[in-house]
Amino acid sequence: MLIRLSLRHFVIVKALDLDIESGFTVLTGETGAGKSILLDAIGLLLGDRADLNMVAQGAEKAEVSAEFNSSPSLMAWLEEAGLAGDDDVILIRRTIDAQGKSRAFINGISATLGQLRELGEQLVHIHGQHAHQQLLKSSAQRELLDEHARQQHLKVVAQRELLDEHAALFELRSAVYAAFNAWQTAKKLRDTAEADAADLVDQLETLTWQLDGLNALAPQADEWDHLLAEHTRLAHASTLIQGTASVAHQLTEVEASMVDRLGEQLQALMPLARLDERLNDAVDMLDVALINVQEAGQLLNSYAQRADLDEGTWLALDARLGDWYEQARKFRVAPEELHAHWLNLQAQLHDLQQGLDIEQLIAQEKVTAAVYHKQALALRASRTTAAKKLSTAVTASMQTLNMTGGQFNIDLTEAAPAAHGVDAIEFKVAGHAGVALQALNKVASGGELARISLALSVITSAANPVPTLIFDEVDSGIGGAVAEVVGKLLAQLGQERQVLCVTHLPQVAAQGEHHWQVSKSTRDHVTTSQIQVLTAEERIEEVARMLGGVDISATTRIHAREMLSRPSLS
Repeated sequence: MLIRLSLRHFVIVKALDLDIESGFTVLTGETGAGKSILLDAIGLLLGDRADLNMVAQGAEKAEVSAEFNSSPSLMAWLEEAGLAGDDDVILIRRTIDAQGKSRAFINGISATLGQLRELGEQLVHIHGQHAHQQLLKSSAQRELLDEHARQQHLKVVAQRELLDEHAALFELRSAVYAAFNAWQTAKKLRDTAEADAADLVDQLETLTWQLDGLNALAPQADEWDHLLAEHTRLAHASTLIQGTASVAHQLTEVEASMVDRLGEQLQALMPLARLDERLNDAVDMLDVALINVQEAGQLLNSYAQRADLDEGTWLALDARLGDWYEQARKFRVAPEELHAHWLNLQAQLHDLQQGLDIEQLIAQEKVTAAVYHKQALALRASRTTAAKKLSTAVTASMQTLNMTGGQFNIDLTEAAPAAHGVDAIEFKVAGHAGVALQALNKVASGGELARISLALSVITSAANPVPTLIFDEVDSGIGGAVAEVVGKLLAQLGQERQVLCVTHLPQVAAQGEHHWQVSKSTRDHVTTSQIQVLTAEERIEEVARMLGGVDISATTRIHAREMLSRPSLS
């Protein structure tokens, strides 16, 4: 739930701090007073894009912040995102500088717009004032039906219950989308293969010819470095053999070799060590040195006599290096990149061969099409169940909105396959008893459309598990006794959720538990907007203004007092 909202230098609001109560709060004021500014500020906190015009004239930056109560599910989301705070309150802050650059913070930690939107979807749901116009579009009708089923599913999950048909719709819609994309991909591959078959054959022949030499060479990973090292070693084989043999000869074989001289010195020192034990360490050192020199001589002799340092081996390595250089020049790659290039060409050849297998592509297209249609038909069955329930609920609500005997129905008919399924969804309405159901965009008057839209908004919001619901002038086109019923519907919703409603109707405003008034003033050529939380007496004046305009009479005040004294719920 939203518990506090603060604005600083935001549009024409210099400073505002609002403590927000639970229940049903109404927001009223003259046209142009700045009611939309409050919604823009909340939208900004929910991830809407920032605009430099949101910074008040002359200010360096604008700042909007809000505090929300948390919940176990929200805390889990924050923990996973690395945005958890120290307590059970969620703090969201957004700043915008004079150049229009914005920054977002969740619990004091820098956050992305995507994170704001994902968190905002769990905190606040806003119904715009033009929602009823959107209802005339088939796509909007489908989205509303699917979204209502999704919210029903989330609601029952929160209550640890199970509702198979809603869960199925919720999951099947994603499955249908994925299946449609897989089908279209398979179809595109088959179309491309058929259209470009001749070109593919030419590409295949060229690639096969290119691979002939590489396949014969079969360059292996890390082979190039090994070849260079061995080639260098064998290229200096004579020098290595002669050098090592010479050193070994001097160490062990010549007259007065190093081994002989070390042995003589060791023999000379040993009698002296018997006279003074402090010379024993030197004896040990000479002994070890003699052993090391003997072993070194043996190793060098063995190296000099190795059979693999022959010219034949070197010539074979030299020829393979030449083949590597030739293939690298042919494909214009570095020799050390030849192995990776070979693997890439093999993958291209495989793709071309697959592309030429028209029969296999046709078979794959049929398989993906079958999967799609199976999923789409399951989605239709789930949508049909959800449509019946929503139709029944809206029909019942119409009876209270001066449409007695009216009926609402959602028709599902066959449509061309698409990512959203094979269903054409159409909202139909009969405004009164005895009138045939017809498409919403053909029969509903402006007032009827607004009332049906409001009924849908309230019903679908009731299924929405988010704690805060905002209605932005969704009661436009409604008046009289129907407006009072609308107010009672919103007040009833406010008993379960925090509800904020921007309204011009006194009948709706009178139903609120809390009342804010937006006003605008100009001083020193600077216009500012203020929001005031009204007392009981101030509410009478505001409702009277809404009833009678600028000139408020005693009769208007009496009427306003009477409206405010009526029970909020029937």
